[in-house]
Amino acid sequence: MDIRLDGKRALVTGAGKGIGREIVKVLTECGAEVVAISRTQSDLDRLKAGFGCSTILADLTSADGARQAAEAAGDIDLLVNNAGIALLAPFLEVTVQDFDDTIAVNLRAALIIGQVVAKGMVARGKGGAIVNVSSQAGVAAVYEHAAYCASKAGLDHLTRVMALELGPHQIRVNSVNPTVILTPMGEKVWGEPAKGDPMRARIPLGRFGYPIHVAQAVAYLLSDQADMINGIIMPIDGGFLVG
Repeated sequence: MDIRLDGKRALVTGAGKGIGREIVKVLTECGAEVVAISRTQSDLDRLKAGFGCSTILADLTSADGARQAAEAAGDIDLLVNNAGIALLAPFLEVTVQDFDDTIAVNLRAALIIGQVVAKGMVARGKGGAIVNVSSQAGVAAVYEHAAYCASKAGLDHLTRVMALELGPHQIRVNSVNPTVILTPMGEKVWGEPAKGDPMRARIPLGRFGYPIHVAQAVAYLLSDQADMINGIIMPIDGGFLVG
């Protein structure tokens, strides 16, 4: 099956590193014209040089910043809400600021950007597809991830509501829920054997994932090959959630 996205404009948030960068790469290879959002100009410069995509510098902790970035992207056929942060602490030590920032980036930005993009899709009457990048942490509790787990659980349910309400406009909305993915952030959090080994032991395949595993699933869900898939929460977790 050859996934082609020719003639489509795709917006990817959190595109500068890790999963987001891989998604930009794969969507570009599939023929999409990609618009990348990141908070780091040097990452955007590398994306533009490497993949020829358009770029937007934005801080998604700001509601106005998220809205302005989405509006600046213009007409979009495919949206990937990938931007995310993980500010980790034991539940009793989570600060209000860290909680608010996590919700702002991981959940609120997806709402705001999704609203702007979907309104354009509805107005053009040609449908579209949205993928929200969530996490297995939206389904299973993880130590020291209170704010992160809450944000991803919220994103999963936001996905369902978006799918319900946007479906009549032929706009499909799904989420992907990876296990630990070996990005720089993933390596930082899970690279120590004392923390990583117990998590890996809970995955039936016995290994963590890589950004390409997420990017390929995202490309499929955005494509016409998935045109009857709407409202799913897709684990990319090596079987973690079956236990």
